[in-house]
Amino acid sequence: MVQQLTITLESEVPLKSLIESALQSEAKMLAVGLRRTRERNTQFENQFKMTSAEFERKLASREIAETLEFIDWQGEIAMLKALESKERALQWLKIA
Repeated sequence: MVQQLTITLESEVPLKSLIESALQSEAKMLAVGLRRTRERNTQFENQFKMTSAEFERKLASREIAETLEFIDWQGEIAMLKALESKERALQWLKIA
């Protein structure tokens, strides 16, 4: 799906460079978040000796019970998916 956004600004500030700078900052913060979330998921995988995908499957099929740590892991997995979605969106973003 292609989306287009039109922004107008009555100012002397060059809008394109301002937006590009903001997007670069967002991309840097996103990269830090992705790195931290991936590290945290790797810690869970090492601790429980299973991949995140295996964990999700076992939790969904009730092969394992929910614990506070597993709820935390679920949250990290959800966060990773959300951050990766934002990363994909930023990669396709073009400013004309």
